[in-house]
Amino acid sequence: MLNPTRVSQGLLAWIEERIPVQAWIAASLHVTIPRSAHTFYLGGITLFCFVVQGTTGILLALYYQPTPETAYDSILVIMNQLNFGWLIRSVHAWSANLMIIFCILHLLRIVLQGAYKKPREITWLVGMGLLFLTLGFGFTGYLLPWDQRAFWATTVGTEIAGAVPFIGDFVRQFLRGGADVSAATLTRFFGVHVLVLPVALAGLLVLHLLLIHQQGLADPEGDENE
Repeated sequence: MLNPTRVSQGLLAWIEERIPVQAWIAASLHVTIPRSAHTFYLGGITLFCFVVQGTTGILLALYYQPTPETAYDSILVIMNQLNFGWLIRSVHAWSANLMIIFCILHLLRIVLQGAYKKPREITWLVGMGLLFLTLGFGFTGYLLPWDQRAFWATTVGTEIAGAVPFIGDFVRQFLRGGADVSAATLTRFFGVHVLVLPVALAGLLVLHLLLIHQQGLADPEGDENE
């Protein structure tokens, strides 16, 4: 009779002999932190919030319907009829706010400790890109409930974008998918929220982590240019 434990251990040993997965995982999870670099784990908390966002977002997408006729009703079904649907949506909403807050705190910590200086300028720029993508998540996700608050908040937000000199009209129409906030806007925001932004953020996140592991964390009290 086959022993499932031995089979799984043998399979893992076979894979490890050919692909050093455990070594890769250990190298990606362990970074030397200088004593003077008080990170407060802000970057890790932000990453955790992103994982929570992805997990709860996939569950919500299974029941959400991105059309003006059904969007709000599907939210009501999630909140009132699905088991623990209210909890999943609440966790998704709160983790979205926390992700933005901790991302900003993380960048402020980088500025205060001077960790953006040479040779980490590219890491800083990638981090700024991650912040803008995180804000994009918040902006596109706010419209998805398709209630009055979401509609008018998106209207005001796109009008602000339309006030940019020279390219404002193009940006406003591009965001809305037309002259006004409509069904095209909802479909566009949903596609960007669940496909474009996650792929872009995951790609930048991998690059960000690779740069951090390659360069290490900055030592505020050390002279790294010597």
